Amino acid sequence: MRGSVLPSVQMKKSFAWRPQLMKDIMIMSKSRPRPPLKRPTWIIALISFVCVFFTVAYFYPPRSSATCYLFSSSGCTVFGKDPPGPARELTDDETASDVVVKEILKTPPLQSKNPKIAFMFLTPGTLPFEELWENFFQGHEDKFTVYVHASKQKPVHVSRYFVDRDVHSEQMPLIINLQVVWGKFSMVEAEKRLLANALLDPDNQHFVLLSDSCIPLHNFDYVYNYLMYTNVSFIDCFVDPGPHGTGRYSEHMLPEVEKKDFRKGSQWFSMKRQHAIVMMADSLYYTKFKLYCRPNMDGRNCYSDEHYLPTFFQMKDPSGLANWSVTYVDWSEGKWHPRAYRTQDVTYDLLRNITSIAESTHITSEDKKQLLTTPCLWNGMKRPCFLFARKFYPETLGKLLQLFSNYTKV
Repeated sequence: MRGSVLPSVQMKKSFAWRPQLMKDIMIMSKSRPRPPLKRPTWIIALISFVCVFFTVAYFYPPRSSATCYLFSSSGCTVFGKDPPGPARELTDDETASDVVVKEILKTPPLQSKNPKIAFMFLTPGTLPFEELWENFFQGHEDKFTVYVHASKQKPVHVSRYFVDRDVHSEQMPLIINLQVVWGKFSMVEAEKRLLANALLDPDNQHFVLLSDSCIPLHNFDYVYNYLMYTNVSFIDCFVDPGPHGTGRYSEHMLPEVEKKDFRKGSQWFSMKRQHAIVMMADSLYYTKFKLYCRPNMDGRNCYSDEHYLPTFFQMKDPSGLANWSVTYVDWSEGKWHPRAYRTQDVTYDLLRNITSIAESTHITSEDKKQLLTTPCLWNGMKRPCFLFARKFYPETLGKLLQLFSNYTKV
């Protein structure tokens, strides 16, 4: 408001000063004869211009970024433009969704005396790296919880941290979950089931989705501090204008999901509690993707696990996303699946090189592929991007155990 008051004060002072000046001149001219003075026209013109300028500025607040900070922050946006209104009238379902999401996001998260990270494993069966994860978790028992979603066979656990931590669906509560198929919406359903179970523990403040081929790249303290002391979710999100990006979009998603909002990203997320609750509350966009983003849809292969969360959160809370995943994967070979590591591939140098990467890269699917590179900024500071990595074959366990204490040093 300081900027809004300034024009009024300046104007009043200017108008108060001019009559007094004329009065003094008249008195002086009557008291003793003097040769006629030249009218100071340039001073009068300057004063008039200043008065008009501040009057206009007061009643018609400026919108440009240069003048916003001079007069007022109210009515101005960061970029000097008013936020665009909706291009169309929202449906009832969209309005209800917006209200729920906004209420969740503006509600301060519950403060836990013992904040924990929920590690959620999505696996076909037994986890091959439980022994490695035990080394990672050991000594930090009060700072994490583990959840395992197995879809093909009941897992056999070798680590105490994984025993009795299996999550089951209602359809198959005692054995395994319904089969989770790569590329099908069952992947998203499994993610949501894991999140729902992890949210039951109010101490869980951050939620990490991992696969059976994932390994930790740092020690536990480093990972805990990285995730807990920032206020964003690490959900991969970018625009791929090619056939494997926006080319998968279906107009059946209209009006709620427009093509300009369609995003792509890795399914392996790490999200804060508020975003996990938002995902649980969503049924509108969840249903849209379930119905219209699936393989062989209108001649396209759309995979919801790569598009639902990036699109949904880009629409609902874009500033709350880091826009990269903290789980490393190597797509440099240009195949349908990322590079997988055998025993001979696993070396100290490989692991240290991955942990030192400080830029997130994406490759678009156009004929002329684009390499999109952005720095990984953690609380405004450039930091290494990745806390975990995949895809490692089970045969690499022995080599990883040998190297673990060395490559996880900060």
